[in-house]
Amino acid sequence: MENVPLIIIGVIVVIVLVCVIWWISTGNRFKRMATKISEALSGIEVALTKRYDMLTKLLDTAKGYAAHETGLFSQVIELRRGMSVSEFGEKNAQMDEMSARIFAVAESYPQLRSAEVFHELQAGIRDAEEHLQAARRLYNSNVTAFNTAVEVFPSSIVAKSQHLQKYEFFAAEAAKREDVKMSF
Repeated sequence: MENVPLIIIGVIVVIVLVCVIWWISTGNRFKRMATKISEALSGIEVALTKRYDMLTKLLDTAKGYAAHETGLFSQVIELRRGMSVSEFGEKNAQMDEMSARIFAVAESYPQLRSAEVFHELQAGIRDAEEHLQAARRLYNSNVTAFNTAVEVFPSSIVAKSQHLQKYEFFAAEAAKREDVKMSF
């Protein structure tokens, strides 16, 4: 009978210790997940920079035909610093519009369109677009894991105690969700 209080105290200590270890490991898991989200957002930034660089080179190639576009590129790269995910999407739409305008200019000038350098840059832009899409998917995957952990019990208890907020997903602009109308 004398050992019963010691056993009860030992069980309580073990339970408290397990709870403390779980709490710390869950908090650390949230920190690792947030770091992965930041890393994935940086990957989007790298992909956007790569695309910007390719579009700038393409623009330089076509500068006799589209010199007036340089200012918008500079604005887009400057405005992109320190943006939220939704702001990234807005500036991304501007860069998409810019890309379309450059290719429209190329359509008007067959000698530019047929140039080897122009074809290489187009291939580079396609590669940059694929990299950007992969970076967006990775970001959204990390956001899904984090947001799920924030919502699901029991980790939601730790999330609420640390005042963690769900992250925004990277979503397509409304115009890109519509069917593409093709005419010949």
